[in-house]
Amino acid sequence: MNKDMVNFSLEGKVALVTGGVYGIGFAIAKALHQAGARIVYNCHTQKSMETGIANYKDAGIDAKGYLCDVTDEDAVKAMVADIEATVGTIDILVNNAGIIKRIPMEEMAVEDFRQVVDIDLVAPFICAKAVIPGMIRKGHGKIINICSMMSELGRETVSAYAAAKGGLKMLTRNICSEYGAANIQCNGIGPGYIATPQTAPLREIQPDGSLHPFDKFIIAKTPAGRWGTPEDLMGPAVFLASDASDFVNGQILYVDGGILAYIGKQP
Repeated sequence: MNKDMVNFSLEGKVALVTGGVYGIGFAIAKALHQAGARIVYNCHTQKSMETGIANYKDAGIDAKGYLCDVTDEDAVKAMVADIEATVGTIDILVNNAGIIKRIPMEEMAVEDFRQVVDIDLVAPFICAKAVIPGMIRKGHGKIINICSMMSELGRETVSAYAAAKGGLKMLTRNICSEYGAANIQCNGIGPGYIATPQTAPLREIQPDGSLHPFDKFIIAKTPAGRWGTPEDLMGPAVFLASDASDFVNGQILYVDGGILAYIGKQP
């Protein structure tokens, strides 16, 4: 490719997408594959592994899956070592694995709070820590943390999730600060409300045929007038994974249909 052209190609790159079995992770993995990357992903259970194998096969993608608990540092180290030995040094890490528990704060058990923080914040730290040495040796690397609008905003029932995603925003900035000189770019994608299996309960049609109240609320608050789709995140992910973003570091790209910029309609 001409050096004067913007380079979005990921040919020859190895991308690890955590939680890349379905939804946002799977859409991002497909996008990186379409741009030329070799895909590896993890999942936590054998059932998820079977789902992942089927999804990638149906999409015509030769991806390699690993059973790995991303909150277990030893397991992550072993997975990364295996990837480096059998596939290649990881060029792109997408920290996508995450959970949410919608529980009012005064009713939430400390164990539930810790589980959300472990998966949504500690695991990205563990995974980034594991891949950074290889990126330093190779002379470049891209880390994409899947943040959230809750990296900026609070809302009822999501205290653990908001705390974790706010922390992930700052982890993103700190990785940039520590490793930018090693030609490692760490940025985040902050999805708005995305139509995935995780958010399906918030979009259920009510018994009287009306929209779920939260569904109506989100549509009214979003200038685009709709929920996002996993496909809306594909282009931003390729940009942040490619050479096109080599001077973009420590940023959160919010893909939210404009919701964070909008105060809402006057009642």
